[in-house]
Amino acid sequence: MPTSTAFRRGPGLAAACLAILVLQGCKPAADGQPAGGTGAADAAPDVSTVTAEAVSVPRTLDLPGRLTSTRVAEVRAQVSGIIQERAFEEGSLVAKGDVLFRIDPAVYRAEVDAKAAALARAEATKVQAQRQSERTETLLERQAASAAQQDIAIAALRQAEADVASAKAQLARARIDLDYATVRAPIAGRIGRALVTEGALVGQGDATKLALIQQVDPIFADFNAPAVDPSRLAERVSGKEETEVHLVLPDGSLHTDAGRLLFTDVSVDPGTGQVSLRATFPNPKVALLPGTYVRVRVAQGMRPGAVIVPAQAIQRSSAGVAQVYVVGDDRTVGLRPVRAGALTDAGWIVEDGLKTGETVVVEGFQRLQPGIAVNPSPWQVPRTSSASVKP
Repeated sequence: MPTSTAFRRGPGLAAACLAILVLQGCKPAADGQPAGGTGAADAAPDVSTVTAEAVSVPRTLDLPGRLTSTRVAEVRAQVSGIIQERAFEEGSLVAKGDVLFRIDPAVYRAEVDAKAAALARAEATKVQAQRQSERTETLLERQAASAAQQDIAIAALRQAEADVASAKAQLARARIDLDYATVRAPIAGRIGRALVTEGALVGQGDATKLALIQQVDPIFADFNAPAVDPSRLAERVSGKEETEVHLVLPDGSLHTDAGRLLFTDVSVDPGTGQVSLRATFPNPKVALLPGTYVRVRVAQGMRPGAVIVPAQAIQRSSAGVAQVYVVGDDRTVGLRPVRAGALTDAGWIVEDGLKTGETVVVEGFQRLQPGIAVNPSPWQVPRTSSASVKP
């Protein structure tokens, strides 16, 4: 019957369909790619590279130092009294002679008036003694007075003249004390915070410290250098050789204005084997503050044949070892340790571990591993960067 025939054909037809599906599943994927992937993970990563070249760079020496003020003046009260007014803004720049504090001048003004009256009295006494001396001299010529009386008159005149001189000196001293009641800046510079306030009693028994002024334009940088060749440093300080001195700030940037060496110490510290030096730098914007620790970069001529790589090409291991990725002729990369020297505007100077003409990876480190193939392309130098090297 038809029904029994359909049941007999059903299992055979199902088995045939299953076989076809299995054969299709075992068929390789198109284009030679595996059925479960796209092949993107095996593509060579793109990297930017540069060729290490020998260039001439300035030979510099970085030395640790600290900034100090050119001048430091402690503003103190030279007379006693009550502070009536603070006439400056804390942290501002002041000029020499600017009024800083005013002390109550009433007592000193009264003292000036008293000394002026004493001077007037002494001058009146002098006039009387002058006339008495002249009168006695006339009487002596007429033999109406003795020589002893003339000596007494002359002595009285000399004493009156001395009293006038003393009164003038005391009046001058009183006027000086009155002037000291107005405290002025002894030097130009930046003034710090006020150490006293209005209403405070100052100068009672000692010269009270009121404020501190530091002259910071120009500013000094004191630093130490190994005393390997002190004669060469001495020649640079004396002006026989032109020397560039720059400040390397704590953030690694350079101060805009170059400085000059002032002097080297005449002796070497026996404990450290170093000699002290001082340089001066312009500081018109007061961007440099005393007490800041800096590095002083001293130029020592040019260094020919230095191998330099961009700063970002140097990679640091977990142990702090400097390393670079070097691309071989077969476009595979290798990780190589190097010895980095000084950092210049053009990049790191490689003292050892890299030769001229070798290709170094600068960008594209995300997927790099030693031994893999890469797709290198020349590194484009950013427009904002500038190199201070000479090929």
